[in-house]
Amino acid sequence: MKRIKIALGFAFLATLIIACKEKKSTEDKKDTSIKTYAEISIAEGGEWVDGPRGHKEYIDGHFKNVTSLKVPKEHTDHSWYIRYEGPGWESNKVGYRLYLDWRNAIDIFGKTTDSLVLSKVGLDGFDSYHEKQSWGTDILKVGKGLGIGSIGREVDHKMFHFREVDSTFASVKNTEKSSSVLVNYYGWKTAGEKVDLTSELEIYPDKRYTKHTIQTSTALEGVCTGIINHGVNYFEKDSENDKWGYIATYGVQTLVPDNLGMAIFYEKATAEVKEGEFDYLLKFKPTTNPVTFYFLGAWEQEKDGIKTQEEFLKYLDNQLELLNTNNVLN
Repeated sequence: MKRIKIALGFAFLATLIIACKEKKSTEDKKDTSIKTYAEISIAEGGEWVDGPRGHKEYIDGHFKNVTSLKVPKEHTDHSWYIRYEGPGWESNKVGYRLYLDWRNAIDIFGKTTDSLVLSKVGLDGFDSYHEKQSWGTDILKVGKGLGIGSIGREVDHKMFHFREVDSTFASVKNTEKSSSVLVNYYGWKTAGEKVDLTSELEIYPDKRYTKHTIQTSTALEGVCTGIINHGVNYFEKDSENDKWGYIATYGVQTLVPDNLGMAIFYEKATAEVKEGEFDYLLKFKPTTNPVTFYFLGAWEQEKDGIKTQEEFLKYLDNQLELLNTNNVLN
């Protein structure tokens, strides 16, 4: 009788182990099938204090992910309140982050893996991502520019960022088909004019590009996006039907340093190309209608990625052909 009980016990244990392994295998498979992610992570449990940079800093807190956020008045650059300084979004190819402060620039996380990594970025030190990690690193030097695909306003050859805003709200959303960041700026003041601006950034599985849709509450002259000018090769091209175009750069322009390609696809009827002080710009025509464009970064160390300028331009031409045919990329 004891032998039967022992045998049954071993059989039950074996079944349990197999079931657990099958469950883990299913969970692992499910995890690897998810190819996009967006997040925003804020510090809590600490306090705001006067910092050495002349502004408030948040100290002694720990980071917690949230789905939405009203940016506190105290928050600015290097205030240590938002993990990696703003919302982040990624595909299995590349990651991006938005400085959710007066700079309002977009930076690139170059990835050497096709895994999703943002949930771990910055946890081992606020700006540890500036050093090479197992997953990759922050690769773009934004400086005084727009980075890639962010929004500013140029008036009389002067670029206005987001130094004066009544309030800013940000939220993130993750679905099986995409991940997105939504930012609402209320009372953005530039050159004596105020406007509300909505910015939605969406990324898709297996894609490098972000779809960026903006809308202003009033038709405002000078709203623009662009690519930081690091003095490398610059390109422009129009689609066959002359409806879409792109501006792009390629060359050694990362913090590594090594090769990076950046591009913005835009509808020609919505914007004009010009060169700004720090960026190659797309200056949008005044409208209250939504305006959509696509921006991307292609790093040479990306897993199975684009390694040369020739490959990069071929990739851009393929995307331009899709826009020419379908009028959308996603």
